[in-house]
Amino acid sequence: MNMDKVISLALEEDCAYDDVTSKNIITKDIKATAVLVAKDNGVLCGLEIFKKVFLKLNKDFKFKVFIKDAQTVKKGDVILTMQGSASSLLSGERTALNFIQKLSGIATTTNVFVNVIKGSKTKIYDTRKTIPGFRNISKYAVRCGGAQNHRMNLSDMVLIKDNHLALIDDLSLKVKEIRKKHKKLLIQIECENQKNVQDAIEAKADFIMLDNMGKDLLKKMIKLIRKSSTKSYKPAIEISGGIDFKTIKEYAKLGIERISIGMLTHSAPSLDMSLEVKVQK
Repeated sequence: MNMDKVISLALEEDCAYDDVTSKNIITKDIKATAVLVAKDNGVLCGLEIFKKVFLKLNKDFKFKVFIKDAQTVKKGDVILTMQGSASSLLSGERTALNFIQKLSGIATTTNVFVNVIKGSKTKIYDTRKTIPGFRNISKYAVRCGGAQNHRMNLSDMVLIKDNHLALIDDLSLKVKEIRKKHKKLLIQIECENQKNVQDAIEAKADFIMLDNMGKDLLKKMIKLIRKSSTKSYKPAIEISGGIDFKTIKEYAKLGIERISIGMLTHSAPSLDMSLEVKVQK
């Protein structure tokens, strides 16, 4: 979704153009300055969106930026200063903070995972478990945190999941048919048991996802996939399901290429910040 549309919807949701409090207290000619301050340590994300919220309300806002997206912030750091219409500043404050706090939270959580397995061959990926309409900016936040994006949408990659498998009689044949129609698309197959894995290998999937498997079965399936690999066919292995800060390092030691984590976008806590406003009389 276009970012301007997302911002407009957010401002409309908050009735920012009909802020009865600010309209009845502050006249249009009053100016204000504000300082955006980090209240916790983390990774910054969403600065341009933060600015665009205010510029949508009043094009005359001016900003001075000290820390950029994907850079780390510490508690007490001044991220930016701004000045402009006091009424517009107060009307857009919550919407702007909601964006930058949530996106910085995603980037921060992602960065923790990335740092835990730093030095391994495994790369961390997000999922499509995002707030509807917030897909692009959520995945941007994941990149700011140092991880990779899985497919952006349903047209980016063929991902055959358990519900698809239940409707397929011959997986190898179906994969061949798909490749004829979509020569440039990669194919991933989600596997929950050994039969799924064997079928995925026979179908020559580009990626084999081992989903929610116990550790013993997981190790066994990794060995099976590696043993079945050849010079011309070596599928990448992805692990997904039930991975957290405590377990990810152990999974990365298995030598798999990819780990996908839904909580990066659906459960990351917001990074605390405050916008300290001072009205110029």
